[in-house]
Amino acid sequence: MKQRLSKKESIKYNNPRKLAELGESVASRLNAHPRVQWLESPHAQLFVCQNFLSDKDCALLIDMIDSDSQPSSLYKGTEREGYRTSYSCNVDAHDPDIQRIDEAVCDLLGLENSNSEVLQGQRYEVGQEFKDHHDFFHETEDYWQVEAGNGGQRSWTAMVYLNEPEQGGATAFPQLEYQVEPRKGMLLTWNNMGIDGRPNLNTLHAGTPVVRGTKYIITKWFRLNRWKGRWVQ
Repeated sequence: MKQRLSKKESIKYNNPRKLAELGESVASRLNAHPRVQWLESPHAQLFVCQNFLSDKDCALLIDMIDSDSQPSSLYKGTEREGYRTSYSCNVDAHDPDIQRIDEAVCDLLGLENSNSEVLQGQRYEVGQEFKDHHDFFHETEDYWQVEAGNGGQRSWTAMVYLNEPEQGGATAFPQLEYQVEPRKGMLLTWNNMGIDGRPNLNTLHAGTPVVRGTKYIITKWFRLNRWKGRWVQ
């Protein structure tokens, strides 16, 4: 029988009060930013920032993704055929350009880089997709026993579109009946928790299939606690 976390451990790794405070702090910071737009949904906190990355940075990241990407994976025990068909890579956290981009994302949200996972690049070719999923961790899944101590619950997601495929590739939120079309250099971010600090089921989202062209993005996930998988200098 698999070991379950104690109540004390669960609160440490998935603390609703702290997650609610974190959500309020980030949302207030984003709402005050002159270049950030709130996507006016009463059911989730979503924001966009146009032209967050320059064309030069987008091109640099695309080259990194193309040179090092492998078929995307899912957590053990959640694998489903055809569910996530893109390519992914974790970029070099020691690269000066990556460190600069990392810090820019953290500064925008007001979150600690030490609490974030390594920046991940993703490439979607024609027909490739990532079907409906949540970015937060489900405590009932086996992977939670590891991820709890590896930084705890995921709080915010930040994603930047590096190009615009000719057709398809939107980020769709079916529960919100809303989708975001890729726009080069645009950052999309959302709180994976509700205002009560508990996982928000309304953040269900999908990377819809690319119809024509290729889609490139980078994604950065933030944790409640320090992410222990980070390669610290």
